[in-house]
Amino acid sequence: MYSVLYIEDEKEIGQWVTKDLTERGYEVTWLESGEEVDQHIAFKDIAILDVMLPGLDGFSIGKRIKRENKEIPILMLSARTAVEDKIEGLNFADDYLTKPFHPDELIARVEVLLRRYQKNDDVLDLQHLTIYTKDMRVINKQTDEEIQLTGKQFYLLQYFIRHLNQILTKEQLYEGVWGESYIEGDKTLMVHIRYLREKIEINPAKPTIIETIRGIGYRVKQ
Repeated sequence: MYSVLYIEDEKEIGQWVTKDLTERGYEVTWLESGEEVDQHIAFKDIAILDVMLPGLDGFSIGKRIKRENKEIPILMLSARTAVEDKIEGLNFADDYLTKPFHPDELIARVEVLLRRYQKNDDVLDLQHLTIYTKDMRVINKQTDEEIQLTGKQFYLLQYFIRHLNQILTKEQLYEGVWGESYIEGDKTLMVHIRYLREKIEINPAKPTIIETIRGIGYRVKQ
């Protein structure tokens, strides 16, 4: 499940783009301005930005995002068709799509950018595990047996893989995997991590894959 930051102030366009991306399996955070971009960009896989926005325009927001994280692809959306505008956008962004556009064209461009920036190979070796990220399969190399994970367990593991070596808070994990805000005291995440450890760790009582970072959250190191 890829996570998208989408900034668009036109409600009608924002609603159908968000709905279409969500139905295609993407997790979408839709903002109507760039005021809160710094609070949402850290764990996104791609940013889709409208150019004409209240306050800071999409060009300014995109340049700020690229300065802070060059590894996130940016797709600009705009009704501006002048060559000069496209050139300005492509000076920092990875693609520029003019309005009106067909949803199939938008998703095709998103998929191209995600493939270009893919950080993890389709196959990842992690300690005694071989993880096939596209096929959603996990193999124990010591036994050559497949480890059967539920869909949510695999999405949780996949989210860790997409953020290898990063310390993730409970709030980030819950929002990234469940798509909802974390409520303090909710034990859903803790229970899923316990069950996941029981399946993938050699000794779940002393986990070496999913580390607990006391007082903060969890981390998977390669």
